[in-house]
Amino acid sequence: MSLEPPRPEETLEHTDDRETLEEILGDHAIGWEDHVNAQGVVIRPDEVQSALRALRDEGGFDHLTCLTAQQYADRYESIYHLTKYDDRSQEVSVVVPTSTDEPVSQSADAVYRTADWHEREAYDLVGIEYEDHPDLRRILLPETWQGHPLGLDYDQDKPQLVSLSEHANPIAEHHHDEERDTMFLNIGPHHPATHGVLHLKTVLDGETVADVEPDIGYLHRCEEQMCQSGTYRHQIMPYPDRWDYVSAGLLNEWSYARAIEDMADIEVPEYAQVIRTMGSELCRIAAHLISIGAFALDVVGDFTVSFQYAWQDREDVLNILEDLTGQRMMFNYFRLGGVVWDLPEPREDFFESIRTFLDSFEGSVDEYHDLLTNNEIFQQRCIDTGHLDPETAKSYGVTGPVARGSGIDYDVRRDDPYGYYEELDWDVAVYDGCDNYARVLVRMQELEESAKIVEQCVDILEDWPEDEREIQSNVPRTLKPDADTEVYRSVEGAKGELGIYIRSDGSDKPARFKIRSPCFSNLQALGEAANGEYVADLIATLGSIDVILGEVDR
Repeated sequence: MSLEPPRPEETLEHTDDRETLEEILGDHAIGWEDHVNAQGVVIRPDEVQSALRALRDEGGFDHLTCLTAQQYADRYESIYHLTKYDDRSQEVSVVVPTSTDEPVSQSADAVYRTADWHEREAYDLVGIEYEDHPDLRRILLPETWQGHPLGLDYDQDKPQLVSLSEHANPIAEHHHDEERDTMFLNIGPHHPATHGVLHLKTVLDGETVADVEPDIGYLHRCEEQMCQSGTYRHQIMPYPDRWDYVSAGLLNEWSYARAIEDMADIEVPEYAQVIRTMGSELCRIAAHLISIGAFALDVVGDFTVSFQYAWQDREDVLNILEDLTGQRMMFNYFRLGGVVWDLPEPREDFFESIRTFLDSFEGSVDEYHDLLTNNEIFQQRCIDTGHLDPETAKSYGVTGPVARGSGIDYDVRRDDPYGYYEELDWDVAVYDGCDNYARVLVRMQELEESAKIVEQCVDILEDWPEDEREIQSNVPRTLKPDADTEVYRSVEGAKGELGIYIRSDGSDKPARFKIRSPCFSNLQALGEAANGEYVADLIATLGSIDVILGEVDR
């Protein structure tokens, strides 16, 4: 549901250069900063809504990808990273400083609905308050938590014990509403239908969902804090595998690699780019197989056939990735400037194992269509349920198969190219059904597209001259980007746009490391897709969004 008046039909084509931004923002801009991949414009904390509205309506920046909050010695700062669904290559960073005495900034929720959760997280972890926010409270940590862990004045020794009254059961009181005749129902946090440690607070009117609120934070491990404690060169790369611990490790490793390689101006050899592309698409196949198999379990209770078939195909992919990386799930295969080692020997056997899998996988995809998408019961449960229209999805910053199932033609691999994708023949899967069925169809087609990419990479690697197989560029042993260098970079993860913001203070560790998780923004839109539908369809809708709580909570 849009909260704003209709936007102008025509916007300027290129609006991310400084001259055009100055024209759009006028007096809103009070300063400028140099960020690696985008203009950084500084605005007053009481003009956030008007400045962002101008950038969205006149500049066409309709995608709030990420909000990064941080504290300096003399100020707090919120950075809104904006881009366009129609042109991902255009970006701008909106910097909002506030004083340390009164860290209050105007909320962006009235312009971008996705700011709701992002600002709650900034308040929770850093301590910035957002004026006019509809529901500013903690999101990852318990309400009883003392202090803000990413603030400079945070006391790590302060005990977190609170009195018993603050631990009171929030649903202990009588919740029966005599007039509305609704019922409050907890789903999770430990329940198979919630795909992990997720708690859904639902209000039901009969069997119809009147309201649903995802309650996250049960798995929060402060991954950003851990990355800020590690060195760029070696100690951060193992963490991204853990964000999506199911299958998407290499995709996540690439998000960090791309950010720091752009920041430190590190080139990656073409040969290593092909290997990265092949490995990442194998991970995408493995991740989508789990998503589709688990979705069959959610919708028609199919644990014995579709789920097990998907699990077996995923095992075949993991066997290939184990040969490539030496690890079963937490691969840790990327290195800055390339990959850790070359393809396994004998290469002919490795290529043969991939071709054998691809040959059998083509038939497997047909079987999934027979079992699921062509199944009448499955269709009845999925078609016209979990509706998410494209404008609502954009407002929530939804990306990946969820966005493409709402007809949004947006894929970072194609729209902001990296790796070897530009050189290959493949298509972006887009369906405009805007329902649970369309999201499954997107993932089914993406299985085939990823297989096409892997096959082309194998053809290229087979013919690569032996004396030109450079797997890493020359990277300094200790990496220290210039102080105050800032970058935000993203890749197309299995669930959508996975972005990393890094600010350097000139040392060998990041001063600020922020993770933009696609699952975080996608899950925020669950209420829009599920409200007004049956509670059984709520489970299907949650499954179609395909969240991994390790990536949501980080």
